[in-house]
Amino acid sequence: MFTPPTQLVAVVPAHNEAELLPRCLDALSRAAASVLVPVTIVVVLDACDDDTASVVPQGIEVVEIVARNVGAARAAGFASVAAELGSDAWLTTTDADSTVESGWFHNHLAHAAHADAAAGTVRVDAWPNHSTAVQRLFHEQYAAAQGNSTQKHVHGASLGIRADAYWSVGGFRPLAVGEDQDLVDRLIAAGRPVAWADDLCVATSDRTDARAGEGFAHHLRSLAVPS
Repeated sequence: MFTPPTQLVAVVPAHNEAELLPRCLDALSRAAASVLVPVTIVVVLDACDDDTASVVPQGIEVVEIVARNVGAARAAGFASVAAELGSDAWLTTTDADSTVESGWFHNHLAHAAHADAAAGTVRVDAWPNHSTAVQRLFHEQYAAAQGNSTQKHVHGASLGIRADAYWSVGGFRPLAVGEDQDLVDRLIAAGRPVAWADDLCVATSDRTDARAGEGFAHHLRSLAVPS
């Protein structure tokens, strides 16, 4: 029996994201307006030396760290509101270069009715930085992975976890890459049910300047290298 969440949190790590962060936050705000459960949005400014701080609107909480580490940034965001949360709160995270759909929080709440975590998917709507060959390879490989019950993708850009489950496994570890997969692996090992959620799809960028050394941007670049 899963208790319906009475609080939602969305954490967005950001390192020099002045250009893309406003679109991300606009999308989160629109999604928050479509649910009755209160939503707290937290932006974690990680070692920013651009104008990222100035584009965060009032009403959105800001945490500043100097780690250059996405796992540490996600963890810091959730830790900053931990004292205000009940065990039934639902914690979500996305990325500063990603935009959620209007029903994103609504769908998280639906998954919270039968799971302790929900792992969403990503799509790339525009490909200004990559060839059609890269696009094709990405779609082929992504579809193959999503069809494999043991090798599905996990994305920090679209992930939700019940608060008590999150804290019980120790939360995000300070990993520069793979922090999302690591967390889900520990949830599964602890027997926590995870929903593989195609209805939690977010649009992300095809940029080539990776914030995480071997993250999504690195993966797209690798598809352009002849095998």
